[in-house]
Amino acid sequence: MKIATWNINGVKARIENLCQWLKDSSPDIVCLQEIKSVDEGFPRLELEALGYHVETHGQKGFNGVALLSKVRPDEVNRGLPGDDTDEQARFIEGVFSVEGGAIRVCSLYLPNGNPPDDPVKYPYKLAWMERLRQFAEDRLALEEPLVLAGDYNVIPEPFDCHDPRVWEGDALFLPQTRSAFRRLEHLGLTDAARATTDEAGLYSFWDYQAGAWPKNNGIRIDHLMLSAEAADRLQSVSIEKHVRAWEKPSDHVPVCGYFDFRPVG
Repeated sequence: MKIATWNINGVKARIENLCQWLKDSSPDIVCLQEIKSVDEGFPRLELEALGYHVETHGQKGFNGVALLSKVRPDEVNRGLPGDDTDEQARFIEGVFSVEGGAIRVCSLYLPNGNPPDDPVKYPYKLAWMERLRQFAEDRLALEEPLVLAGDYNVIPEPFDCHDPRVWEGDALFLPQTRSAFRRLEHLGLTDAARATTDEAGLYSFWDYQAGAWPKNNGIRIDHLMLSAEAADRLQSVSIEKHVRAWEKPSDHVPVCGYFDFRPVG
């Protein structure tokens, strides 16, 4: 089973790239972020024509997450628990049948948090991360395979960016941000990419500005965080960076995990 995450940065603007990538890469489950579309405006027909079921949690103009899957999910939950006043569409969970049980796959778009001195944005990011920690703790108690995949807007370690000095003072790299990410790991979640390699220069995002892509001035902020039951079945991880060189690309690329699960349905 191939599970991918991709911040698409506007699904309507990127639909041709998305369809081409689905044909080329053939993932079983795709977690999309920043679809920037309401549910009824999502281009589901193009994706259904490729054999994918589509579940969305959209929002007009920004944010928005989706799950694409070759098999229909048994259950879908929208919105991260813990704050009934939060109207931002940043989280969707699907439960999928696999041989021997089920796997839970979540697509999440963690708040950016910049500028850090904003009285709302950075506190919202940290509060959202704490809600995610509480959600993960609850789900881990089920002792089921769990994949929390998405754009975390977190650079976990200095070697996850081209130049740590550039990111000092940025909400993606602040000590409080990285500490909140480590609290997820302390629950027992595994960073899939780092479970397979300690290679530096492993990036998933290159800004559109300042020639970041040709200079390879990237950062790694798109992660698959795995429960022990999922990590035990992880075979490999790939970052499909060639997609960044396509026409009209997203500034993120797909991150894919390969698992020893067989879908049912």
